[in-house]
Amino acid sequence: MRHLMLRLVWACTAVLWLGGPAAVPAQESPNTGPFRTISEGADARLMLMGYDAVAYFEQGDAVKGDPAIKAEHLGVTYRFASEAHKAEFLGNPQKYMPQFGGFCSNGINYAVPWGAGGGPDTWRIYRGKLYVFGGRSSRDHFEMDTERNLVLAHRYWNEEVAGSNAFLTRVKRLVFRVPHYRTDRSLKEEWEAKLAAKTLPVMPGAAQVVPAK
Repeated sequence: MRHLMLRLVWACTAVLWLGGPAAVPAQESPNTGPFRTISEGADARLMLMGYDAVAYFEQGDAVKGDPAIKAEHLGVTYRFASEAHKAEFLGNPQKYMPQFGGFCSNGINYAVPWGAGGGPDTWRIYRGKLYVFGGRSSRDHFEMDTERNLVLAHRYWNEEVAGSNAFLTRVKRLVFRVPHYRTDRSLKEEWEAKLAAKTLPVMPGAAQVVPAK
C-alpha cells in the first residue's frame, strides 16, 4: 500500500511539473473529455446519470431518459425521453452537452474532476450552457460568485483537466491544492451569512435558467 501511494504521489507531482494542455480563452473550453460517466445496464459510459440533456433546455427540468432511446457521441452514451430530443441533440450536440465533461463544475473550479449530478437541484443553465454539480451545496457555493468561478473553472479545465487522466488529476489536486482553495465549512458559513442577509446572487428557489435571457 505504501509503495502504491508513493507511486501515485510521484505520478501526480510529475503531472504538476509538466503542466497540462495549452490554455484557450475562457468560455471556449473543449468538450472532448475526460467525461464523468456511470455504468448502468447496457451502457458502460452513461452521461448525466441517465438524464436527458435536451430536456434541461426544452422543458426546464431534469428528466430521466429512456434506456431504449439513446445515442453515442465522443465515445459516451446519452439517453433521451423522446426520439425528438435525440434528433435535436444529434443535430447540435455542442449546444446540449454539459460543460466540463459532466463533472461537478464546482470541483473543476478547484481543478478536481470528481462527482456530478444532473438531477433536481444539481444543475443550472447559465448563459445558454449546461452546468452540473455534485450536490445542491456545490451549486450554492459556486453561485456565490458565478462569473469568477467560471473563469477559474475554464482556466483549470483548459490548462489541467481537458485531455488528462481524471483520476490522476483529481489526486494531484487533492494533494496540491489550488491557491484559492477554501474548505466546505468556510464556504457554507459564507453562504449562510449571505442567505440570512438576503444578498445571495441566486436565492433558493430561483429559476433554473440564469439569467433568464
